[in-house]
Amino acid sequence: MPAGPRLLLGKPLADTVTREVRQGILERGLAPRMVAVVASDDPATAVYVQSKARQAARLGVTFDIRDLGADISQAELHAELERLSSDDTVHGIMLELPLAPGLDADLATLHMAPAKDIEGLTPANLALVAAGREAEALLPPTPRSIRFLLREVLDLQGSRIAIIGPGRTVGRPLTWMLNNRGATVTLLNEFTRDLAAVLAPQDAVVVAVGRAGLLRAEHVRPGQVVIDAGINVTETGVVGDAAPEVAGLVSAITPVPGGVGPLTSALMFQNLLRAMRLQRSEAVE
Repeated sequence: MPAGPRLLLGKPLADTVTREVRQGILERGLAPRMVAVVASDDPATAVYVQSKARQAARLGVTFDIRDLGADISQAELHAELERLSSDDTVHGIMLELPLAPGLDADLATLHMAPAKDIEGLTPANLALVAAGREAEALLPPTPRSIRFLLREVLDLQGSRIAIIGPGRTVGRPLTWMLNNRGATVTLLNEFTRDLAAVLAPQDAVVVAVGRAGLLRAEHVRPGQVVIDAGINVTETGVVGDAAPEVAGLVSAITPVPGGVGPLTSALMFQNLLRAMRLQRSEAVE
């Protein structure tokens, strides 16, 4: 009987990152403070924010929730982000997405200080990544998590990696981040034709669209690595973008849940410490 795929679990790496963050806070005598800005009535957002709050408490990080409600105006949202950006007691800001209908997240990120943008969403941080100047940027945690997991099974330099999903928070920055490590990257979307033919020469496939079952068995081949960053809530629970039968064909795959997510959360808190160093104009690795 052939062995099953290697499961690329996020928790072991997340535990290592979390220990390093906790040690960094204690050794340097830091008092980090992060603020989650909520501008919607999305119930899933409330769950995610409370999860972050619990992790912050375990790490000794002060975590504030600034709930502006779903009726706030774009101008009022901008004003709050500017106020937090200029508050020296705030070290990290998270703008929780999605925003309420009628609010523009792209415009809002223009009013966040890039050195406090611990989710790496501001144009300034994304531009640094695109320019290959990652050492000066705060990197988006989800693409960082994917890159960490790929490095568990691949030498990124020279590898051929396809990314399905050109979203701003995952696919686009990940394209630059992998290219910065010497990978040859092909960026696709859910409408790409002849998907199996396009994916055939790839060493790894990253899927991050948010459409359950998008990546199917006929699209992959033995030996490939699949990183599933999709999150879809179904009647049977949370599933990724890869159909279940994909796991039976590839050499390694991230489970959903349990793959990309746990490491993403840990890397966000690592970004908080990195942000504090950037704010003090210290050199960062």
